[in-house]
Amino acid sequence: MTDFADCIKADTGQPAHIIHLVEAKALDAWLATRPDQTRALLAAQKFRAKPHETAILPAEREGDWMVVAGVADKGALGPWCLARLAETLPEGRYRLAEGSPGAAMLGWLLAQHRFDRYRREDNVVGSRQLLTSDVARIAPAIDLARAVALVRDLVNTPAADMGPAELEAATETVAKPFGATVVVTRGDALAQGYPMIHAVGRAADRHFAPRLIELNWGDPAAPRIAIVGKGISFDSGGLDIKPSSGMRLMKKDMGGAAHALALAQLIMAARLPVRLHLLIPAAENAISGNAFRPGDILRSRKGLTVEIGNTDAEGRLVLGDALARAAEEKPELIVDFATLTGAARVAVGPDLPALFANDDGLATDLAQAGTDVDDPTWRLPLWEAMPICSSPTSPTSTMRAKADLPARSPLLCSCSVSCPTIRHGCISIPSPGGHRPSPAARKAAKRWGCARCSACCSSVTGRIRKASHSAWTLRNRIGHHALSPHERPHSTRSGCRH
Repeated sequence: MTDFADCIKADTGQPAHIIHLVEAKALDAWLATRPDQTRALLAAQKFRAKPHETAILPAEREGDWMVVAGVADKGALGPWCLARLAETLPEGRYRLAEGSPGAAMLGWLLAQHRFDRYRREDNVVGSRQLLTSDVARIAPAIDLARAVALVRDLVNTPAADMGPAELEAATETVAKPFGATVVVTRGDALAQGYPMIHAVGRAADRHFAPRLIELNWGDPAAPRIAIVGKGISFDSGGLDIKPSSGMRLMKKDMGGAAHALALAQLIMAARLPVRLHLLIPAAENAISGNAFRPGDILRSRKGLTVEIGNTDAEGRLVLGDALARAAEEKPELIVDFATLTGAARVAVGPDLPALFANDDGLATDLAQAGTDVDDPTWRLPLWEAMPICSSPTSPTSTMRAKADLPARSPLLCSCSVSCPTIRHGCISIPSPGGHRPSPAARKAAKRWGCARCSACCSSVTGRIRKASHSAWTLRNRIGHHALSPHERPHSTRSGCRH
């Protein structure tokens, strides 16, 4: 486990190696101020000051050395501009020759994070410690790095070691330092109160039994926000089984839960003035004699009946019950994270998270927050017409769950089976990966929404906007990196464009 607190320290004048940041356009001017030996050494190394290029040179003090690194704009460092340095430099203490690392603290920290649960590195390098006079930014940067590392570690852990029970244990671990309460519903209580979560997970082994994990924290009088994360610890596809290629990375199908849990940790660490309600519907979509079947009709927590068209549409089932539970508390804001859908990756690529929101002002704030931290989102539309369900005159009012119908609303991560209009007052950020969608999925089902729609679509207050803006930075800084099996702290996507 990386000790991030040892990687960033307040600058009190300690001895340290100097890092000179140089822009390509200013390289000649900078070289003109350096000794002939420095110019010759940089020329020999073919240093051109391109982003992420580095060179180590003798320093003026005997026995010491310094670092020269290329950046795009040293006056506006992005999160990943110093990541390559932190990854490749020798163990030691460093400080910038001028200026503050600012946002680049995050990349400096995360570049030193390693998922080492299943391996041992032969040549372990000690911490590369960065000194900064911007002391106020140290603690927030460390909190953020810890949250990102939590998501990466949860997602990278194989499903055999990261089932519903382990997600519950991780939630307990996050809750304990902040005095948050955790309530877990399982067994008969789950079958009665959250029948769709139970149906999806009932085929799994007893150790991987399904459950709904809820965490509550904060002042009950503060504005309430609900954070929901899809916690499918492994998705075989159920009886509509996935091909091996589609199943290979399905340990990441709990990525939404990992994001939600880490966001909750970040909110509590920042002590935001909110009443936090975290919900993780945790289950494994397995295959056995009692697995739910295509054609089955399930009754949801809301009372709607759901006909199963494809068992590989399990995400919207578990989210449907969890979102119905979240709406019962009449939150000001619901934020939903889920690995829905593959269409989002087709539409915007693997590096750009798709965002659905029913509040234009909130969506604008979130988009700006993403731009500010060099991890943008892309908003996709929500339409208010043409429900995907049986005729309004049908006595069963059955809604169909099909694998080719993606989430399409704030909650429409799972709207085709759950509370379609919970989207009023919430947002949904599908994480990369998930199911293949259909154009028909754009059709919404407002008329089938929750009876308390007027309550759960309370207007987002200014206070909640401020809180959600702060909390959103976690998702933007995690981005797809948390879901990648390979850690890429110096991603060429983010790069050093600032």
